[in-house]
Amino acid sequence: MEEKTNIIKDLSIEEREEILVDIARTLEDTAREAYVEGNTHFAALSNNMAEAIRVNADELARDDPENAELVFQQATAMISQFEAVHPYRMVSMAVH
Repeated sequence: MEEKTNIIKDLSIEEREEILVDIARTLEDTAREAYVEGNTHFAALSNNMAEAIRVNADELARDDPENAELVFQQATAMISQFEAVHPYRMVSMAVH
């Protein structure tokens, strides 16, 4: 994780913002999958974090690279936690 955070500091503002938006998108995908599996609490947390990142991505990338790194670490940890509990990705998210 240390290597990734050092890389984030060296990126341009646009690249940092793009990474934050990508991690927000990944959190939304994870939230959708958690919701389908019945884990509504994790889905709500993941969705809220994704929304907060998406709304503040510009400000974090431009004005606060240290906190952008912390947000990135927390989001990555949340995704890793979900993947550890659910190692096999769902093929279909159809709810009947």
